[in-house]
Amino acid sequence: MKKKIVILPGDGIGKEVTTEGKRVLETIASLFGHEFEYDEAVIGHDAIEATGNPLPDETLAKLRNCDAILFGAVGHPTYDNDPSLKVRPEQGLLKMRKELGLYANLRPIKLFDELLQASAIKPEILKGSDILFFRELTGDVYFGEKGRKDDGNTAYDVMIYQRYEVERIAHKAFLAARTRKKKITSVDKANVLESSRLWRAVVQEIGKQYPDVELEHQFVDSAAMKLIQNPRSFDVVLTGNLFGDILTDEASQIAGSMGMLASASVGDTVGLYEPIHGSAHDITGKGIANPLASILSASLLLDISFGLKKESEAIIKAVESTLKAGYRTGDIADANSEKSKILNTQAMGDQIVKQLIANNEQRSTNN
Repeated sequence: MKKKIVILPGDGIGKEVTTEGKRVLETIASLFGHEFEYDEAVIGHDAIEATGNPLPDETLAKLRNCDAILFGAVGHPTYDNDPSLKVRPEQGLLKMRKELGLYANLRPIKLFDELLQASAIKPEILKGSDILFFRELTGDVYFGEKGRKDDGNTAYDVMIYQRYEVERIAHKAFLAARTRKKKITSVDKANVLESSRLWRAVVQEIGKQYPDVELEHQFVDSAAMKLIQNPRSFDVVLTGNLFGDILTDEASQIAGSMGMLASASVGDTVGLYEPIHGSAHDITGKGIANPLASILSASLLLDISFGLKKESEAIIKAVESTLKAGYRTGDIADANSEKSKILNTQAMGDQIVKQLIANNEQRSTNN
């Protein structure tokens, strides 16, 4: 298979983790006989510094002319500490989602048993958790009208949804639920918000087209509580942009760390794959970032964009084997265990590559 992949490192640790994600893709191509061509582009703070634009036209052109995108992160303390700045790294990310029509964000929350002790939640509550979030990406308060008035003393952000935006992501979620436990939890705030009342009404209508899938509705505050109280009660979670952003960060505790969570942003064209963590400038350059979320994002890329299920599962198996062998980055290390072998970012990437090669040799021997 011949495919073109754009690497979009972005800011902070994005550069460090996408390096390891790319190495894993290169290893897969070598082991399974594929040809992946790579290009690279700038976005976020680095793009602002170079061009004044968080998503330059040259970058967007490259993204429109590829088969998949492996993305790192955007963000920089300069902008966090100065709300008055008009041009911001995150604008590049939002524009990219809108321009490429990436309206559905898939975030699998799958717990590796080896990391049961890495979470602050009790292992007996966590064990067996397996949740797939569908977060709508191009509507909601992030894209509604916003501004200031009254001499800057009043600020507003409009939360807005259109029927078609809810319909298209609902269909994707219901189709995915059919391949899992056939249950969807739609999360909203319909007791307060008019946009949530539309969301709930549309999801109910779509649900009638999938009578084999159980549909339940929860308010976002209740869902946030139950995610920690009983994560095994969820299968597919369908929700809006703002609620999905918050809930999936909360759900990272189920997996032990944000450094373990991959995501896919898809629509009807190219797919974008990224870890859910941010640019983490407090650890940038220290070589301690966890690359596993980027590596697992590469696994999603192979599965969803290229249909390479076997290759995707090979990456997951390599991660699982590496964790079973006791290898950890600092964020997922068990302080009470002497078995943990703490690795830096590159060394963890090395270990995954070695495991991929070893597992492939084992498969060849068995065949």
